[in-house]
Amino acid sequence: MNLEPSLRYSHTIMSQIIKSGDNVIDATVGKGNDTEFLSKLVKESGKVYGFDLQKDAINITKQRLAKSPLNNTKLFNVGHENIKEYVKDKINGAIFNLGYLPGGNKNIITRPKTTITAIQACLDLLEKNGIIILVLYYGHPGGKTEKNSVIAFVKSLEQKEYSVLEYKFINQVNEPPILIAIQKK
Repeated sequence: MNLEPSLRYSHTIMSQIIKSGDNVIDATVGKGNDTEFLSKLVKESGKVYGFDLQKDAINITKQRLAKSPLNNTKLFNVGHENIKEYVKDKINGAIFNLGYLPGGNKNIITRPKTTITAIQACLDLLEKNGIIILVLYYGHPGGKTEKNSVIAFVKSLEQKEYSVLEYKFINQVNEPPILIAIQKK
């Protein structure tokens, strides 16, 4: 066994918890990698809600999903801080990739206030034993501020209600991503 990078490990965790028929959120659609992955996990009987404020991200993801036989995804071209307005179902999981759209405008980044609002919305919707995965990319301007705010927020979650895991490589250069997993007890 080899230790997995944060993004791959996020999929390992999700694949052990999310099952057919579940409802999940991709809070930062990006290029649709996680959206497609979640769609395959929940199958036709589940739902994937995807959020991204960048129209390019939504379009790239729509093109990616058009190749799939599954029709279980709803995409919203709004910031993830609006989750509560669009998702009324309880969820079994959510994933966030924080930072900026790879290959996109590096000035358009996730921000602490909207991210924490979105995480709280997901916590409010989360079923028992459900999971929220946060992959924090923080090597860009504004990234460390968001990382510190998010880590402070998740550290404050009541341990009787949530288990919170931090997974990171500590001997790699260039600020490798950090994975945070929050499971509702």
